[in-house]
Amino acid sequence: MWVRVALVAALCAVASLLIAQLPAGALTVTDTPTPVTGNSTYFDGLGQPYGGCGIPQANLDSQDFVALNVFNTPGDYGAYPRPVPPSLADKMGMWDNGLNCGRYVQVSIGDFCTGVNDGAPNQAFCRNGSWVSDAYNGATLTMLIADSCADSNAWCRDDPYHLDLHKDSLNRFVKNGAPVGDLYPNHFNNRHIQWQFVSAPNYTGDIQIGFLQGAQSWWGAVAISHLPNGIHGVDFQTSSGGWQAATMDGDMGQAYIVSPTTAGGTQFQIRVHDSTDALLNNGRVYTFSLPAACGSQCSAAYTQASYTTTNPGGGPSTSPSASRSPTRSPSASPSTSPSRTPPTSAPPTSTPPTGSIQCDVNYQVANAWSGGFTSNVTVTNRGTTAWNNWTIGWTVPAGVSLVSAWSSTITTSGTSWTIKAPSWATSLAAGASTTFGFQANGSSTPAPSGIRCS
Repeated sequence: MWVRVALVAALCAVASLLIAQLPAGALTVTDTPTPVTGNSTYFDGLGQPYGGCGIPQANLDSQDFVALNVFNTPGDYGAYPRPVPPSLADKMGMWDNGLNCGRYVQVSIGDFCTGVNDGAPNQAFCRNGSWVSDAYNGATLTMLIADSCADSNAWCRDDPYHLDLHKDSLNRFVKNGAPVGDLYPNHFNNRHIQWQFVSAPNYTGDIQIGFLQGAQSWWGAVAISHLPNGIHGVDFQTSSGGWQAATMDGDMGQAYIVSPTTAGGTQFQIRVHDSTDALLNNGRVYTFSLPAACGSQCSAAYTQASYTTTNPGGGPSTSPSASRSPTRSPSASPSTSPSRTPPTSAPPTSTPPTGSIQCDVNYQVANAWSGGFTSNVTVTNRGTTAWNNWTIGWTVPAGVSLVSAWSSTITTSGTSWTIKAPSWATSLAAGASTTFGFQANGSSTPAPSGIRCS
């Protein structure tokens, strides 16, 4: 008899642990009116050639990125279709079938687990231990949603607000104006985090459009990035002159299949809906063509397309390379976004560089604090042929020193820096762009000078 009682007690204890970590009520996947709390894990980087949103890692706006859960199935680790069909809507995770791609989240570090926190199926988080606060609590970082988590473990199934963080970002979380530097590996243990959707920080410019591998006249697969507030849809101009909603490429939320303005043609016109379903820039129309570098079909994972824009009502066309802040409808800036103080930063720099290669270099300070900063840099091949082993150089102000870099190889000699292509993406097709970033000590202003391409 005592054996049965002990077994029942053990089962009840396990059930209580599981119930404690299950979500209470239906999951709202479209917004976070107040910060939510979840567990965090990390991953090394996006898969090849694309992350879950349909953008190669080298072409992301930020190398601080996260993955969201595809499914919300506490205690159920079985396989389900992607995209999640309407008949299984109750199993939808915060990924929202890709509709949260391209949005940003502001993430704050929470409590540390002193126990076992391995995400094992049917096991409680932080078992045989407790959650404790320490010196890392409150460190924050704004991160881009770029990937998805659908694994059969407790992280991706039991915890609706779990975030999988880019490993390289862990030590870039900022507290008291400086990166924490050593959160990983000894102080992480899949900590609690608090997070909330926010608009793109310090947004300037306009969207970027790139053709995906295999794109052609009859299969206009494009990826839309550099978004002020995510993307919920793309419309394309049909050959009859009307607008038609494009189909998402699976659940890759920034990739859509569009058709040309004339059957069999190579010119496309689109407009974009943001995460509030409002037309971006009040319905701005983007006109672009299949790049010459693609020939009849794009072979590269991503080939950026140049475009012109027309504002609603026949406004003037503009160049996409101009740096400007988009006009947004009021609904595109949710009042629930937390108040943020923009970092002191230099304005974007896109002065045509010197050198033997025709290129644009757009330099943007992402975060700045007393004694250091991080920057994101977009390099575009403006030539008519591929730019192999792309390399740029510049001169930084005295007192600036390199700490780390991503999506590139940077060498320094005093104030002279040389930035070379990463080993996994050495070539830039004509019209294509790539983005890299770095962290440095010193002042973020002025921006580097003497930019050259070779």
